[in-house]
Amino acid sequence: MPGKDPLLHSSVSLPEASAITSAGASSASREWVQGLSQTAKRLRRHIVTMLAEAGSGHPGGSLSAVDILTALYFRIMRHNPRQPRWPDRDRFILSKGHAAPALYAALAEAGYFPVEELRMLRRLGSPLQGHTDMTATPGVEMSSGSLGQGLSFGLGVALAARLDGKDYRVYVLLGDGECDEGQVWEATMAASHLRMDNIAAIVDRNQLQLDGWTRDIMSLEPLAEKWRAFGWHCLEVDGHDVEAVVSALEASRQVKGKPTVIIAHTIKGKGVSFMENNVDFHGRSPNAQELAKALEELS
Repeated sequence: MPGKDPLLHSSVSLPEASAITSAGASSASREWVQGLSQTAKRLRRHIVTMLAEAGSGHPGGSLSAVDILTALYFRIMRHNPRQPRWPDRDRFILSKGHAAPALYAALAEAGYFPVEELRMLRRLGSPLQGHTDMTATPGVEMSSGSLGQGLSFGLGVALAARLDGKDYRVYVLLGDGECDEGQVWEATMAASHLRMDNIAAIVDRNQLQLDGWTRDIMSLEPLAEKWRAFGWHCLEVDGHDVEAVVSALEASRQVKGKPTVIIAHTIKGKGVSFMENNVDFHGRSPNAQELAKALEELS
């Protein structure tokens, strides 16, 4: 069993704060930040390509989550693609399961399976289904479908670490529309009550859900204050500033006696101009012409 995964990198942790940005970062960090930015661009190209070939899927919420996943898999998390079930790995739970293409792209780039297999998205018998299947896909920690369940699942995994004396951390990615679900807030209360400081939730705050703007369907504001009122340490970041996302995730490790939530302010469809803030691309794949334009923009 490896003592340290080759994908785990060290970075400078920051003190607790309500907001974290990358302003004033040292030049020494430029190289790894640029590397992560290039990785994120590759993930976006994978996403639009596999969705176009599948002819269905969810580009908007997949593209908004890319920089978060890049920070986790290529800078923060302790994991080993050669041993997907390594007992001491950190766990990532994709609660917003329709963003599976983003997770598949990250797993492929990290080495869990060949990048070429991304073209099997949503095919009959493929391990890469529209929602994740932990029994079929290396690196997937939770089978998804209905929204609202990931934080409860992640809490159970974090409790298992406590009971087993393990030091792995659990990261749960939630959609902001998903936060309409009551089960999310039940898990939020339980994690605070149990003082679970080995779990961090990340809210992909792109402000759009299936039927429109979250403010019109079920207003979440004041979102940060809600999480704090439930007993969580709350950070807010630009979810497309990968250095700021890394800094917030590092800071969450230093919080003791309470769970941490990171509200990542993002843009639905980020990186493809005609998909950005366009609710039509919540669940519609690009056609051939749109794919060509998207790849041109992401080149």
